[in-house]
Order: sequence, then C-alpha cells, then structure tokens
Amino acid sequence: MTQQTWDEVGGLLPHDEFRAASEAIVANIEQVIEGKTATVRLALAVLLAEGHLLIEDVPGVGKTKLAKALARSIDCSVRRIQFTPDLLPSDVTGVSVYNQETHDFEFRPGAVFANLVVGDEINRASPKTQSALLECMEERQVTVDGVTYQLQTPFMVIATQNPIEMEGTYPLPEAQRDRFTARIAMGYPDAGAELAMLDGHGATDPLHELRPVSDAATVRQLIGHVRQVHVADAVKQYAIDLVTATREAPDLRLGASPRATLQLLRTARAVAALEGRDYVLPDDLQALAVPVLAHRIIPTADAQLARRTTDAIVAELVHRLPLPNDRKRSPYDTRPGGNGRGPYEPRRP
Repeated sequence: MTQQTWDEVGGLLPHDEFRAASEAIVANIEQVIEGKTATVRLALAVLLAEGHLLIEDVPGVGKTKLAKALARSIDCSVRRIQFTPDLLPSDVTGVSVYNQETHDFEFRPGAVFANLVVGDEINRASPKTQSALLECMEERQVTVDGVTYQLQTPFMVIATQNPIEMEGTYPLPEAQRDRFTARIAMGYPDAGAELAMLDGHGATDPLHELRPVSDAATVRQLIGHVRQVHVADAVKQYAIDLVTATREAPDLRLGASPRATLQLLRTARAVAALEGRDYVLPDDLQALAVPVLAHRIIPTADAQLARRTTDAIVAELVHRLPLPNDRKRSPYDTRPGGNGRGPYEPRRP
C-alpha cells in the first residue's frame, strides 16, 4: 500500500463537514482535559497547520494527557518516546540491522515512523539525540545510512518538557525550538474544572476509554481545507511586521526566523478555519503571536536581569504595533463605494 506523503492531502471540504469533524475531535479530547478549551483548540490548530507542538509546564497539569488524548482521538499510527539521557538517535530514527539469512542489511524503522509522535520530557535527552528530530520535523523524512525514507502525512511531533527541573536536563537548542510551531502551557485548572476532574478521574482514567472520532484520511482532508484559507496581502504584511519587530526589539538578542513567519501564517489559517472563516484576520495573528513566537526568541542579559519573559516582550510588541489599514483602497475595501466585502475576505465568484 502506498503511503500518503506530505504533499498528498485532500481538497476543500464543505464548511459544515469541516466544522463537524473538528468539533468532534475537540469534544473527544475534552473528555480527558477539563476546562482547557482554548488550549485544546490551539493544539488541534497546530496539527491542521502541519506543525509541531511543545507543551511546557509544571508537573501534574496534564501535558502528556493532552498529547495522548489528541493522538487517541485520531485513528492513525501513534508512537510514544520517553526521552532519557541514555536514549540514542537510532532509537528515534531507526537502524540498519544485518540479516544473516539474506546476508544484507535491512532497515528497522524507529519511533518517528508514525503519524503522531509523542515525546515525553524531551529535554531529558542529550543534544545528540534531540538532533535526530531535526530532519523529520522540518522535511518530513528520515535519512539513515545514506537512504532517505519519507514519512506519512499527517505527521506531528508533540513534545512535553518541565521548565523548572534542572537536574538531568538539556535545554533545547535554538534550531530545535524553532521547529516547534507553537509552545503552550496547560496552566492550573479553575476550581470548577478541578472538581469535575475529581469526579471524572477519581475512579478510572477516561484516557483508557477514549475512542477515535476521526482518522488519517479525514485529517488529510482537514489539512487540505486549511491550505485553501485566504490571506489578504495586508495580513501577510502584518505578519512580516510582527516578526520583524522581534528582530529589532532592544530587549532581544535573537529575533524570530523566517520559518516563524511562515508557521505564524499557517497556524492563523487553521485558527480561522476552526472559527468558521475562510479568511485570516489580523486578530488571529495577534492571538497567536505569543505561542508561536515567544519560544523562538532570546532576551538580552539586561532583560533577563529585569525578569522580563519572552511572552511579555512579544505581548508588548503586539500591543505597540499598529494594525493594518485599508487606506490604499484595496480590492477588499468596505467603505462607501466599495464592493460590500470585509477588508480581509476573499473575492467571491
């Protein structure tokens, strides 16, 4: 059977079918994750944007459960990797083993040969092992002994890490962090959600009873739908302005990369589709700026001494940057004499 590669996705879905499929996945995950609808929807948006997700928070708030719940909600191949200091790159990518019967080497695929790869405590592995993920996360392929193997689609890495434990951990290098589309934090649940968790999780773990509500073919169709979401030129320029602001900020010694601009726009398309729109708004970029950009930048020593977090710096840049306007009389103008469309809506046939 031929595997679906990265470029082979479905076409445009009717809006009602897209909404029904996406809402079913969100509702299924929320059987396990209480009171975190926004976080769950962002995780799904990253999947539909063909990206990767880094979940960073303190222990016990449900990082791994969110990753597992998303994986189990889709009937496709799932592999989990527990990152430890003794984990080898070949454990991740695979290894060629000599077969005495055929007198030849045969390739044994590693854990990345799955649709969803859950990497638990990724910062516990050595930099050498972490680097084994670089090629597959960016190029959707794995090269072992000079032979390149294509990965299936959808393909997503969901990694978790604990930000407060220092013993036995290796901070993710910039190249690794930049390949994660977004970084999210679970946060503590509110009192009502924690009470519901005690009732629902007290006797049994709902994760064990979770059943798939979608499959790989449907996810490919959802991805194809997201690729067709319209982005106006003014919104594209606003995305560039947001990323450029991180490169020019005096509190940062490393700004966001061009890859960040691309992934910001892809995630905005997914968010717009999940909201029932076929066009991206500047508000989508503003809402995504912190989760998509903050983990890619490095503050200066003075900013670190002042205890300024990268989240706060990006939020301040978003607040200062003016929104795009339509003073140039774009074809999406809605002022008197315009064509009746919103400023960022696509041209209708």
